[in-house]
Amino acid sequence: MIFEFLGGLGVFLFGIKFMGEGLQKYAGERLKYILDRYTSNPVKGVLAGMFVTILIQSSSATTVITVGLVSAGFMKLRQSIGVVMGANIGTTITAFIIGIDMGKYSLLILAAGSLLLFFFKSQKLQHAGQVLFGFGGIFLGLDLMSSGMGPLKNLEVFHDLTLNMSTNPILGVVIGTFITIIIQSSSVTIGILQELYSQHLVELNAALPVLFGDNIGTTITAVLASIGASISAKRTALVHVIFNLIGTIIFLIILPFFTSSIYYLQGAFNLHPQMTVAVAHGAFNVANTLIQLPFVGLLAFIVMKLIPGDDSLVNYHTKYLDPVFIEQSPSIALGQGKEELLRMGHFAIRGLEETKLFFQTNLQPHAEAVAKMEESINYLDGRITDYLIHLSESPLTAAESEQHSMLVNTIRDIERIGDHFENIAELIDYQQQNKVQMSNEAKQQLNDMFQLTIEAVKFSIQSLDHSDKELAKDVVMKEEQIDKMERKLRKMHLLRLNSGDCTGQAGIVFVDIVSNLERIGDHAVNIADAVLELKQY
Repeated sequence: MIFEFLGGLGVFLFGIKFMGEGLQKYAGERLKYILDRYTSNPVKGVLAGMFVTILIQSSSATTVITVGLVSAGFMKLRQSIGVVMGANIGTTITAFIIGIDMGKYSLLILAAGSLLLFFFKSQKLQHAGQVLFGFGGIFLGLDLMSSGMGPLKNLEVFHDLTLNMSTNPILGVVIGTFITIIIQSSSVTIGILQELYSQHLVELNAALPVLFGDNIGTTITAVLASIGASISAKRTALVHVIFNLIGTIIFLIILPFFTSSIYYLQGAFNLHPQMTVAVAHGAFNVANTLIQLPFVGLLAFIVMKLIPGDDSLVNYHTKYLDPVFIEQSPSIALGQGKEELLRMGHFAIRGLEETKLFFQTNLQPHAEAVAKMEESINYLDGRITDYLIHLSESPLTAAESEQHSMLVNTIRDIERIGDHFENIAELIDYQQQNKVQMSNEAKQQLNDMFQLTIEAVKFSIQSLDHSDKELAKDVVMKEEQIDKMERKLRKMHLLRLNSGDCTGQAGIVFVDIVSNLERIGDHAVNIADAVLELKQY
């Protein structure tokens, strides 16, 4: 009995995970886009949370992603509350899928899925095969669990437990919470509950409190994800806990009425026992959301009081690199890596601008800013590289693998840009310390080259951000102008040396600055070339 139940549970867990991954590969980066763009108010947040959870078949995963987005600054606390509510509704779809009695077709569905997985090269067909294979695994696992749970009806201990749950709903809530915390999937616990009810091993008035506890237990994943995250992320996780606790308390108070309502629906629509539990699960989460949705502001106020503090006072080295995304959604993790890389690119732009200001003003605050920008770039270089190496161990599509390689290569270019503007700052510092005078003509020429180089780097980062090939072509043209300017300025420098308008020391500083700016242009065009070489899938 134990082996069959545990084996079935394993197949069931694998089926849900495999199906969710297949669905997610269709969605990819759109998951973050949906949560980022369509959460401007709580109602939209609920719909976005529902949609994403239906795609990835896990409310825990959606909530973890939401916690990560809040921590990264993509989403505000009030936006996240709606998503959390929607995730609770979205996860009920799994219960409805289980409620469709397709156990006798499970092996046929597995065969169809394996056929698409192993005999077709099309990525879309392989993703469809993964979804089908996972779908079949769900029903095969349920059948095995059902067979394994059969002998429970003969155990007196189990009869006593279900009797106690019928008379003590709080015990049912505790059991549901505890089991879900262990398994970390409310869908699995609901699936087990559906099988128990379908075999008349547990009565509905005992099953419903367990169902409420499942929703509390699933919050543990978000709580664990918020450890070490920002204050807002911790508040989002706490909202998830409070939301389900309030819902459980409300429905325990009205449990007799709720039980009789579900019994009525079961008889009126001739519902299969598994579908009855699915309807109860859906009704609980929809009603709980409708009850609490008008009080989003109050929930936000409560968690801000319970977890006081100001996120703006905290200084984080990285903003977007949350390792949770690598496990929950590699496609989103890739997008997060790109966001951090773009942030690194903006540090490079800022460092170049500060270097130009240091050259123009000789003021030390600009030199200090240059040092900070270069230090930040070096730090991010290590963190992003480690993150992308870790991500490379996850399954990525061909398009995602190509983008992954591009990001890894681009890190080197941005890091080298930081090295070059640091070199220029050191040359300017040398010029100051040794009172090296440069002609006005030379200063103006360097200012012009600085401006052209900054524009090239800006355009390269923008082209990377938006995958804009036209902007990338502009970078290529600007780099050609930088190369021409470098050759021209070297010739003009020799003329100034020959005429005595420039000293040898000034000439060394001038040529080295020009050389470093030209190399920065080379790295900018490397980034642009990477954008131009990206294939369209």
